[in-house]
Amino acid sequence: MSFKAKYIPYNHTGAFSGIVLDYLAHATRLRPFYAAPFGIEGVRKHIESRKSIPLNRELLVDELKKQYHATDTSALVRANIESLLQPGTFTVCTAHQPNIFTGHLYFIYKILHAIKLADELNAAIPENHFVPVYYMGSEDADLDELGKVMINGKEYKWETKQKGAVGRMLVDRSFTGLIDELDGQLSVERYGREIVSLVRKCYTVNKTIEQATFELVNELFAEFGLVVFLPDNASLKSAFIPVIRKELKERFSNKLVKETIAALPQEYKVQVYGRDINMFYLEGDLRERIEAKDGGYMVVNTPLFFSEEEMESEISQHPERFSPNVILRPVYQELVLPNVAFIGGGGELAYWLELKKVFEAVSVPYPMLVLRNSFMIIPADVARKISAMGMQPEDFFGPADVIAAALVKKESALQLHLVAEKESMLNLYDKMKDAATAADFTLQQHVEALKVQALKKIDKLEKKIFRAEKKKYEVQLLQARKIKDALFPGGNLQERIDNLLPYYSKWGSGFINLLLENSRAVDQHFCILEEQP
Repeated sequence: MSFKAKYIPYNHTGAFSGIVLDYLAHATRLRPFYAAPFGIEGVRKHIESRKSIPLNRELLVDELKKQYHATDTSALVRANIESLLQPGTFTVCTAHQPNIFTGHLYFIYKILHAIKLADELNAAIPENHFVPVYYMGSEDADLDELGKVMINGKEYKWETKQKGAVGRMLVDRSFTGLIDELDGQLSVERYGREIVSLVRKCYTVNKTIEQATFELVNELFAEFGLVVFLPDNASLKSAFIPVIRKELKERFSNKLVKETIAALPQEYKVQVYGRDINMFYLEGDLRERIEAKDGGYMVVNTPLFFSEEEMESEISQHPERFSPNVILRPVYQELVLPNVAFIGGGGELAYWLELKKVFEAVSVPYPMLVLRNSFMIIPADVARKISAMGMQPEDFFGPADVIAAALVKKESALQLHLVAEKESMLNLYDKMKDAATAADFTLQQHVEALKVQALKKIDKLEKKIFRAEKKKYEVQLLQARKIKDALFPGGNLQERIDNLLPYYSKWGSGFINLLLENSRAVDQHFCILEEQP
């Protein structure tokens, strides 16, 4: 397999928000909302700031060893875990929920970016060691999002009556039935049986989704030293107890997020709104919000109620029952990991920019923020069609009507835009207006109205010429639409719709190596990967 890589600026894609583009451009108005611009020197400074922050490395390593105890992993992963005992070792972290079968492609892109960045930091700052970490958001309860996947244009959805945190749910017969369906579709490809066999090995009946996802990610990325971190852990959450207490008693996080949202430029879309208490109660198949009530605390949609004293006892004895929501989850992550950089998508970066004050309030270091890598994968058959049309892959990022107009303009020998004619007409009307004004000043408005009418008629004529010419190129336009649909399924970037499995089925583990090879750790650009014939 051979691919050609091309990198384009994110602002040329039309697919990223203004706040993300401003962050990448180091816009002055965003500067108060994050620690420092991302870069090698920024990482060096962040390391210095972390040295004064206490961290129970022994606890972290002990829990990671327990987590990996029965797992066959690489020597590099085990060495990376051991290295976390050293004060000079730091993590490069990305986070994602345990979507079935890895969910969308960007899940893979995140992980590979973390691996690439850790490698580059190890080369650039040899006096320290950097470990890539995948933080699994296994306490997420949104099964509607996590329990479905798109494979070759078909949606596969896990139908189960289980509730609560998805990571705690068990693989059942309904789930393995999905694998049987996938087998029929993927096994026709060269590496299809390989990836289906791996999926079957990881997702076995009565295994938790958390454990299955852990095993699958380990199988795919252990050779690169990736450490998978499972935060749903009583011992690790004991370090989070002061934050839990502060949130319940002071409800501090919502106040600070509101202040930040009010201070952000108005044109930015708010990503997340806090609640009065940004904490869930988690037990068994239960994951519900905690709310203040009658001098104590209730768990929404349950009969559970805790007085102040009872809640204090519950926190002390069972910290694992307290699950931070999207506002406080980043704080927990940065509290238990010696992290220097967080890699996230555009939406994640946008809401992290709302959180700096929350971190400051609990004296937890705010990491450097890195926009994850993005790719467009163009198979050889699609690449040939693009080339045959005399177009470039980046031409297809625009709206369909813009692509059509560009194609017709390129193909047609006719003059489709009457620019010179309009200019001549405007000059003529200017002369007419001068002559009319000299005779009677009130005629000026009349001439101006005539000019506007004439311009409208020319615009209509242009559209008619274009429509007439467009009919001559229906075949080319149809081809362009098919290419657009292939590159942007459902009008979205591939990474937001497609799943890893079909790509692995076609190209095997070489696909992952291809992505890693073309990942950029520090330099932020969108990558187009075009398969060569």
